[in-house]
Amino acid sequence: MTAPLSNDLRERVVAAVLAGESCRSVAVRFGVAVSSVVKWSQRYRATGSVAPGQIGGHRKSVLEPHRDFIIERLGQTPHLTLQGLKGELAARGVKVSHNAVWLFLRREGLRFKKNIVRP
Repeated sequence: MTAPLSNDLRERVVAAVLAGESCRSVAVRFGVAVSSVVKWSQRYRATGSVAPGQIGGHRKSVLEPHRDFIIERLGQTPHLTLQGLKGELAARGVKVSHNAVWLFLRREGLRFKKNIVRP
């Protein structure tokens, strides 16, 4: 994904629209898409600013509130599988995918390697 265009350009585009010029002619003059001109104008009318909104971000894990339970269960039953842990979470009303459990354990630094030789 590319970076947003500068606020200076956005302000000049919106100023031209507010001056009475059409969105199409402003788009041609500044070399931007008509949809960008429309969206920037709408953003200015709604918020009073042409600054872009946040791009991306971090989403907390669904399993974060259940962290203590998961660590406790792995301490009690070290041979518990990902599917088993997923089933126990489902019994508690937490519906997650196999991958979500694996990513949570990996992010927490909890190993899930099985070794038959180990007692």
